[in-house]
Amino acid sequence: MAAGSRVVIADDEAIIRLDLKEILEEAGYVVVAETGRGDEAVELVDAHRPDLAVLDVKMPGLDGIAAAREIGSRHDIPVLLLTAFSQRDLIEEARDAGVAAYLIKPFRKAELIPAVAQVLRSAFEERALAVDDEVGSVAEDKLETRRLVDEAKELLMSQHHMAEDQAFTFIQQRAMQTRSRMRDVAAAIVEGSLLPE
Repeated sequence: MAAGSRVVIADDEAIIRLDLKEILEEAGYVVVAETGRGDEAVELVDAHRPDLAVLDVKMPGLDGIAAAREIGSRHDIPVLLLTAFSQRDLIEEARDAGVAAYLIKPFRKAELIPAVAQVLRSAFEERALAVDDEVGSVAEDKLETRRLVDEAKELLMSQHHMAEDQAFTFIQQRAMQTRSRMRDVAAAIVEGSLLPE
């Protein structure tokens, strides 16, 4: 999922934008655009439709939270927020705005890359589960699907030594191969009637 994922960066400090771009590109991400303004970040996301937007909280035009809210109202694109603050009200406001995760500045490469990978993995899983739920009946609960898939992933990880993304991919691919829903494949794994070969 990481290799080739497209990212828009917005931070009003040019040196931080440069660091972000360098770290992300070294890790295989493609930085499609960058800016120092929140309002321009929204326009760049509109224009480029990236897989992820990395936004600073404090920017001219629109702050990162307002920009995240605007991006979320237009696109299904996760936002990773960078902040120098860890105040509870700011974090709650970011969560309410649809921010997927946040990092406190100054960040290190060892924190940034796993955070980006986790945000992209979660967004990918959410999209796949949403498609899976659309196939099923309206009455089925999305939370139950998520619970079953998470439980199946845990079993695959602990009993079959798979990485988390491998476990999710196994569930998704088995669902596509058998033309089943991911929920049904996950339930079979949890029940023990489906095991990796």
